[in-house]
Amino acid sequence: MEWTLLGSEIYGFLFLVAMVAGFVDSIAGGGGLLTIPALMSVGISPVQALATSKLQAVGSSLSASLYFIRRGVIDLRLQRFAIVMTVMGAMIGALLVQFISPDFLRYLLPVLVIIIGLYFLLMPNIGAEDRQRRLGPIAFGCFIGAGIGFYDGIFGPGTGSFFALSYVMLCGYNLAKATAHAKVLNFASNIGALGFFIFGGQVLWLVGFVMLIGQIIGARIGASLVLSKGQKLIRPMLVTISFLMSIKLLYDHHGDTLRAWLAFYF
Repeated sequence: MEWTLLGSEIYGFLFLVAMVAGFVDSIAGGGGLLTIPALMSVGISPVQALATSKLQAVGSSLSASLYFIRRGVIDLRLQRFAIVMTVMGAMIGALLVQFISPDFLRYLLPVLVIIIGLYFLLMPNIGAEDRQRRLGPIAFGCFIGAGIGFYDGIFGPGTGSFFALSYVMLCGYNLAKATAHAKVLNFASNIGALGFFIFGGQVLWLVGFVMLIGQIIGARIGASLVLSKGQKLIRPMLVTISFLMSIKLLYDHHGDTLRAWLAFYF
């Protein structure tokens, strides 16, 4: 298919999806669960969809990160090692995904996302204010940065939520501060993964740039709300997005079983 000849209505559809995804991603993560299915729905292969999604996700994470940095929310010096390790992890994941199937993650991810949603739902005071740090910058970079970066390179959806939860639980950050720092590592993982996807010739540039513009607009709006609304906005969005992500993932991979079960009982 000649992607340069796609109809304007398809580009408009992908632009709007990207803008919504950028907004959601800057607050609660999970934008990839909107953009990747949208790309696949117009006939793009799974690997190309993941690669092109990384290109436009760079715009979202960069836009949000710059907004938070300019407002002094993030100490980049303290995050340098975590950024490097996240890039390395994402590069390895992006390299491997072009040769292996990440199906096992598709089955594990709904469980992990449900756990995140329940955690924030059942612990309403978590992330309300800064707490004592439990993990040093080096250990955080090695285990969290590299680990989640690898996941983002090989699969991706929910990366922002995983980073935010890690900052809350292990670094003691309040939820707004954790969300801001999560976007920096999310940008690092996007850049790391994108490099290998470009090298592998998997990125659809025109589609990606159209969606990148939408992501930048959505992310800028979402980032401003993170600092102005804080926990009052982030916590309910994290819970809502977590459960919606889980439902979608379960339906995508177990839809036939669920429909058969419902038909049997109803």
